[in-house]
Amino acid sequence: MKNLYCSLFGHDYKVSKNVTYHVKEYKCKNCKTEMTIDGDGKFIPLTPKFKEINRVLNRVHNKRLEKGQKLLMLDL
Repeated sequence: MKNLYCSLFGHDYKVSKNVTYHVKEYKCKNCKTEMTIDGDGKFIPLTPKFKEINRVLNRVHNKRLEKGQKLLMLDL
């Protein structure tokens, strides 16, 4: 029934996780289909490969943010 709704009216994707400022993970609120943004900016299905890529990308992004915060605190 959920897939029927999405096939008739389209998916209703909501952001489920912010990986970086530009990369996000999305989930359809009706059928729970997961999507993400690839390196070219295309909307693609979230496969285990892309889940791992997003997890590593998020970790690197967060470390850079922490490093930037530490440098700001040292400058003060």
